[in-house]
Order: sequence, then C-alpha cells, then structure tokens
Amino acid sequence: MRFATRAVHAGQRPDQATGAVMPPIYQTATYVQPPEGKTTAYEYGRATNPTRTVLESNLASLEGASHGIAFASGMSATDAILRALRPGDHIVASEDMYGGNYRYLKLVLAPMGVKVTFTDLTSVDVFAQAVTPRTKVIWVESPTNPLIQIVDLGAVCACAQSVGAALVVDNTFASPYLQQPLSLGADLVLHSTTKYLGGHSDIVGGFVCTNNREWAEHLRFQVKCVGAIPGPMDCFLALRGTKTLHIRMERHCANARKIAVYLDRHPKVARVNYPGLESHPGHALAKSQMNDFGGMLSMTLKISSSSEARRVLQSLRVFAFAESLGGVESLAGHPATMSHGALSPEERAQLGVTDNLVRLSVGIEDADDLLEDLEQALSRI
Repeated sequence: MRFATRAVHAGQRPDQATGAVMPPIYQTATYVQPPEGKTTAYEYGRATNPTRTVLESNLASLEGASHGIAFASGMSATDAILRALRPGDHIVASEDMYGGNYRYLKLVLAPMGVKVTFTDLTSVDVFAQAVTPRTKVIWVESPTNPLIQIVDLGAVCACAQSVGAALVVDNTFASPYLQQPLSLGADLVLHSTTKYLGGHSDIVGGFVCTNNREWAEHLRFQVKCVGAIPGPMDCFLALRGTKTLHIRMERHCANARKIAVYLDRHPKVARVNYPGLESHPGHALAKSQMNDFGGMLSMTLKISSSSEARRVLQSLRVFAFAESLGGVESLAGHPATMSHGALSPEERAQLGVTDNLVRLSVGIEDADDLLEDLEQALSRI
C-alpha cells in the first residue's frame, strides 16, 4: 500500500466485538489472564495496551520499520535510547539541535560518564574528525532545530558504520511523509508525536522505530522498567492525527514556501533559513533526500535584542507566540528565550541561536492571512 492508504489503515481493523471503524480506547490498567497453556500479549498496562499497539503498528508502517515503540514524550523516547550507553562511551551530536536534547546530553548524560561531542554534522570532514572508536551513537536532526540545516544522512550513516556506531535520526521536523531515514541507513528514527504526527497540539508523546531487533528489545525493556508510556487516549488522538498527515504536510509545505519567499525579500529580515529556497546551502541535498521542504523555517530579524524580537512576536494575530510546532495552527517562537532558554548566552552564541532569531511553524491556514499577519508585525520594527 502507498503512504496515504497506510496512514489511514495500517495497523487497524474494525473492532471484532462491535464493528467500530476506529480502534477502541482501552482504558485499563490490567487484563484477565488466559487459561493455563495459552498466552496473551497483554498482562499489565505499563508494558502493553491494545490502543498503543495499534498506534505503534501504524507509525512503524509509515517509517518502513519492523518495530515501533511509543513513549510518553519525545524526551522520554530520547532517554530510552540513550540508556543503552555506559560510562566511557562516546556520542557525537549535531551542535544545532533541539535545546531540550542539548540540555539532556550535557547535564544528564555527560555527568554519568558518557563523553559528548557537539559538532557540525553538515560538514562531512568536520563530523568525521569527531568520531572515535568509542563512539556508540551519532545523533542527528535533519532539518535541524532551530537553524533548519540539512544533514547528508547517507554520509553520516557511512561514518557511523565505519566505527560500529548507531545512527539515530530525529525525524520530527520532516515527518515520515517527507523523509524516511531508515531507508537512508539510519538505525533508529525518533519522533515527538506531539508535533506533526499528532498534528493538533492536544497531546504529548514520543515514538522510536527500528529494523534492529536488539534495539527494539532494549526499548521495550525500558518501557517495562521505567514506564514512560503514553496513555490510551493520547495514543488514540495520535492515531487520529496520522490519518490526515499526508494532507496536512502538503499544506504546511505549500504555505511555508510562500512565506519563505516573502520573508527572503523583506527589507527587515536579514536571513531566512528554509531549504526550499535555492539560496539555502542544503537545498540540493534536501531535494535529494526529502519529498518536500517542510513547514518549519527560521529567520534573523534586523534588530539587536531579545526584547525587540519578543515585541514583534507578541504583535502577531494569526500566528500564536508559543512553544512547540507541527500543529494545524501557525506558531512563532523565540529560540533564545524558549527552546534554548536553558543554555548560557555563550552557548547560544556558539550555536548560532542569536537574540534576533525567530522560528516559525507554518500551519495550514490561508497563506494570505499568514503573510498579512507577518507584514503587520514586521512593520513594528
């Protein structure tokens, strides 16, 4: 089946008891055990839940994976992967990455004895020098957050394989509709289902998929032992979201292209980071490994302070000045004080997260209304 059909149907069938088209919400903590000699996939709600199973099967199908494991959040999914590392192990990660992951690697993982190297994964020569025989994981976002850079996943995969490291790709910004990293050589693919997969800003969740049985067993062990699981209602809502993923992503991409072109020509915008622009350094690469360029972009305004940037953002009327991304509604954020606010000014400067950087999650509203909203907000500079 093709993507759109799998998005609607994969992992699902009408309920055998009632014929209900949508999978039931199994709001239960435990299950009656079968007679002696028979087995069941369900014993206790922390380990497994039928609604969660349907979601995991659906998302694994969209990524072309054999195994899928759902979590309570993207951060709990990150934590479950990295619990495989031990003191003395080494991880190489993109220096341009979600601030929450940066914080986790530096303030949680590193103090546990895992060496962490942040580097420029957009440069083959640079990241190859960061990899050592002790490197166990290479952690990639593409597109990256918040500078919207594009990483050559095939090249990073070859580097990872040369030292036996696992390549983890955070595919949240692209979604499986635009990019399927397992087909490009990734070992694990991670999502915050809070974002495009859920699509309606009404759940928090995470997901990891893989074709590697040992990694799948490690992740399910973490689910059972640590218990960072999504509730059945969250799984149901995420599954509802995937049914329209392909349609929503097409509109996200179309609107983002129009906005990127407009901002690229705006006299009060110094720079636009969007791979759909031919001027973007990763344009050709994105075109080769993605089906479209996504709904995320960032821009550098011709201002000098965080207060000025926030004043512009607070004047928006259609865009909401808020955390998160990937919902049907357009959101505008200020990375320096939001997603990367826990970093020191020196760390933000080193990463390129400047006070005048603004990130946009372009929704599915009418593009002209979004353009008019940006114009009236930028007129305040």
